[in-house]
Amino acid sequence: MYIFVCEDSLEGILTGVYDACSSKLGHRNIRLMTGEPENYTLFSEYISVSPSAEKAQKVIQTLTTRFGRQFYETIYQAAMSGEIHSDQKMDKADAIYETVLLALATGNGRKVLLSLGEPCVYRVFELCRATNREACHHLEFLRFSELENGVLFASIHPKDHVLPYISEHFVDRLPQENFMIYDHTHRMVSVHKASMNYVLVDASDLDEDKLKRYSSDELKYRKLWLAFFDHIAIEARKNPGLQMQLIPKRYWADTPELSRFL
Repeated sequence: MYIFVCEDSLEGILTGVYDACSSKLGHRNIRLMTGEPENYTLFSEYISVSPSAEKAQKVIQTLTTRFGRQFYETIYQAAMSGEIHSDQKMDKADAIYETVLLALATGNGRKVLLSLGEPCVYRVFELCRATNREACHHLEFLRFSELENGVLFASIHPKDHVLPYISEHFVDRLPQENFMIYDHTHRMVSVHKASMNYVLVDASDLDEDKLKRYSSDELKYRKLWLAFFDHIAIEARKNPGLQMQLIPKRYWADTPELSRFL
């Protein structure tokens, strides 16, 4: 068995798909894996895959040309999932690879995506559903704060790489605003300049202290909001369990009225 070890990114996984398809080792003898394995298996050869933008772009071009934009979007959403693999579930890179092989064999991407009886297709469906759910939750709970330079800033801690989805949403909703959305989990920041599209920037060296310098208006409105939040609460009807069910605790750090209780 030949196991191609890919980087946990869209570029890394699609490069793995490209290398596996062009290796001529036989599809039945190939598996893809995201990240280094915890335990190596006997009689398997592990092949490290270096991400290549050129190879990834060739795969994207093939998928969109032959099977349409919807098929590629499904593969993209699955690749953006934070879930990699477990003992019970197929690795996301391997599921994507086998789904692409099915589409190439049948020539009908739409039909393949409906074939949920295929383990790889169902796995891709699960990953897409998780990514979409995570994106929807962050759209509901995301809060912008005004920094002292007038830029709107929000931070998130997502399990999946949903920053592009969220950014597209707010570019459409707030086209005339300068804003930033910081993904703590993946150390990426989305930067939007008024009347332009957003760009994703590596935030490994970001000075987070500067992102806590709020404008005077922001501090006033935040104080008013917290006072309103506290005064409308009915002490006898407090239900922490229900509150955590409606707003899971992992979102509290980015929610001003709840971060106080962490």
